[in-house]
Amino acid sequence: MKKNQRRRMARPGTIAVTLWTLALITSAFGQKLNIEKGRVIQSGRPDGRHLSTRGFQQYLLRNAHPELAFNPEFTPEEFEQWRSQVRDKLLELMNFPEPVPQPAPRKLWSQERKGYVLEKWELYPVPGSVVPFLVLIPENATPEQPAPAIMCLPGSSGTKENLAGEPPLVPAFKPDDRNHDGWLHAERNQQAVQFVRAGFVAVPVDHPGTGELSDLAKLRRSTMDDRNTLSRYLIDMGRNYIALSVFQKRQILNWMREQPHVDAERVALSGHSLGTEPLLVLAVLDPQIQGIVWNDYLAATMERPRASTKPNHRGIRPAANWLGHSIPGLWEWFDYLDLVAAFAPRPLIVTEGGPTHSLDLVRKAYQIAGAAENVSIHYYPQYHDPADRRDGKPIPEGLSSTEWLDYANVHAAHHYFKGYLAIPWLTGQFQLPDPGKVYPPAPPEVVRKQRK
Repeated sequence: MKKNQRRRMARPGTIAVTLWTLALITSAFGQKLNIEKGRVIQSGRPDGRHLSTRGFQQYLLRNAHPELAFNPEFTPEEFEQWRSQVRDKLLELMNFPEPVPQPAPRKLWSQERKGYVLEKWELYPVPGSVVPFLVLIPENATPEQPAPAIMCLPGSSGTKENLAGEPPLVPAFKPDDRNHDGWLHAERNQQAVQFVRAGFVAVPVDHPGTGELSDLAKLRRSTMDDRNTLSRYLIDMGRNYIALSVFQKRQILNWMREQPHVDAERVALSGHSLGTEPLLVLAVLDPQIQGIVWNDYLAATMERPRASTKPNHRGIRPAANWLGHSIPGLWEWFDYLDLVAAFAPRPLIVTEGGPTHSLDLVRKAYQIAGAAENVSIHYYPQYHDPADRRDGKPIPEGLSSTEWLDYANVHAAHHYFKGYLAIPWLTGQFQLPDPGKVYPPAPPEVVRKQRK
């Protein structure tokens, strides 16, 4: 029997199972699934207690008060003490392995490019591990005139080669009709090329389990391994995905500062999407970081699961992000929004907005730190006009994943590295000459908004 014939014969059974499943959902406990009624998780008991574990979890989210949450009423002295406490607790949560003497990073090769030199290096962070990275050095960076440096962290499926504008390492990393996630805006996401052309030493890196750090991804048209499984095993060993990423990148940062053509007093981080998470931990733990390019929207990570509870037609509520986003114990102490606030007073740009009440909390931290001018916040073009945002009210519970993004002022189709915002801002912060248009121009919808 041919394969497609077997498939056709299987369809009636598949349909029957689907109908049976829907019937269960419809008739369970004699009730029908009412999506609208089930949007918000409610107890239904006089004592307000929840029978379902998901309901109890929602209760915890509604009543969560992290012990080291940012307080907008801090005095400058209290704020500085709080920043120190946050740094100490975050370092504890990372649970880094004890350092073991390892070989120094080694240069594999060097190649000339137009206006800069491209180098490939290897880091040996711990026994059993090697982490390659790239270095783009502008032609005017010398030991006599060292240049500022920036580490570039990609989005989830991005690679260091894409950030550097280089060809994929293997054919499987080249996008096709089955592999386009992260490549929709491939040219715009070439952060490292844009920064080196603006005069920075740029160091693009991979995420664990991605690109050159992946296992069998190269054989199946993907840049990523099953990082959920990778993350689960790390957690079971007392570690986590973000901590592993930070541990590797922290050593590369230390190496960067020692290079004679790098100005160690002007080192920044630029992260897109997933890259903002290790970026944030690195910046809080390392007081020498002098600038952050946050290329994503900014919101409290506890607010999204609290608000996103609308079930789908199968009675399933929105799923959590994959385990690589998890830092066990984080929410007991603080949220990502608190960590961003702890970065003040150092320069920060947010290029894709977020809920305005979240952004205002970060602005308040910079005011307390006496550096209100050091934070620059921009929205997606669709939300540039305050009249187009859902501001002024708390984000309600009972939203779908799509509705959450709308309430958070996010336009996912335009989620890419905003070089036209980041490059001029950081060159200004580090007092570099105007580099001109070294990045893809702002898209038409941005230009139209600016004209208005």
